[in-house]
Amino acid sequence: MRLLMLGGTEFVGRAVTDDALARGWDVTVFHRGRHAPPEGVQSLHGDRTAEDGLKALEDGEWDAVVDTWSGAPSAVRDTARLLDGRAGQYVYISSRSVYRFPTPLGLGEDAAVVDGSPDDGDVDYAAAKRGGELAALDVFGDRALLVRAGLILGPYENIGRLPWWLTRVARGGGVLAPGPRGIGIQYVDARDLAAWTLDAAVRGLHGPYDVVSPPGHATMDELLQACVRVTGSDADLVWTAPETILGAGIQPWTDLPVWLPPGEAHDTMHRADVTKALSAGLRCRPVQETVADTWEWLQSIGGRAPQRPDRPAVGLAPGKEAEVLRG
Repeated sequence: MRLLMLGGTEFVGRAVTDDALARGWDVTVFHRGRHAPPEGVQSLHGDRTAEDGLKALEDGEWDAVVDTWSGAPSAVRDTARLLDGRAGQYVYISSRSVYRFPTPLGLGEDAAVVDGSPDDGDVDYAAAKRGGELAALDVFGDRALLVRAGLILGPYENIGRLPWWLTRVARGGGVLAPGPRGIGIQYVDARDLAAWTLDAAVRGLHGPYDVVSPPGHATMDELLQACVRVTGSDADLVWTAPETILGAGIQPWTDLPVWLPPGEAHDTMHRADVTKALSAGLRCRPVQETVADTWEWLQSIGGRAPQRPDRPAVGLAPGKEAEVLRG
């Protein structure tokens, strides 16, 4: 299998590249050269935002293309057009953010989506992902697979969510733990996302799939307890009511990554219907494994996770946490 990975040096792209190499595939990675891809790939350099930035892709044929782009949809449009006739399938890693908020419970891939255009330049994340989907569909039609991921965690994370929790718990002491402790979280390990994506490409699946674990695959309590165990910390998880947290001006999702209080936002993010992907073979590893492997990777790079420059840093300021814990 000949795979063209657009990206392939960080987080989801790296997970896809590693999985493809483990399968013995012939992998070409197209990237800007800012980070080294894993050994064993053919490396092509280019910048999709620059004039003539796709020049390195003017030759070559591939069975499948995997594209994780989250910027201007016009970049997906231009790449898809260039590869038309030279790639068997176009796999676009999209997001469940394309759905209109709030997503009604019980709806999956048929839920209403935001507006978008393949010709858009810089737009907000949801519109960018929807525009990217349309760009892939316009060129590849029923040879386009739209992988609508939810929250993604795991090794190589460059957003900072699980690395922040691990780092905070490792410091020990009283840790503000957002309740209710048994509230469900729904996410996908980047490696499980990669494995499902490549399996789907081999099978020639097309159209949209919501790719994230089943609702209740883990809880906030299980996630944070796993952080305590793998770090060997003496941290004391101080479970705190959502009302107290919100009343202190603490922002869900950004100040306290992963967590959303009960309500519409939580239901949209953490209670998605993923029957379609599960029926198509999605398998999700236990949260303890994701946490342990992420901690091992974090330690291997000196304890400080990389940070995407186009995403804001996440995590609660120590002073604010201490203030709430004091009551």
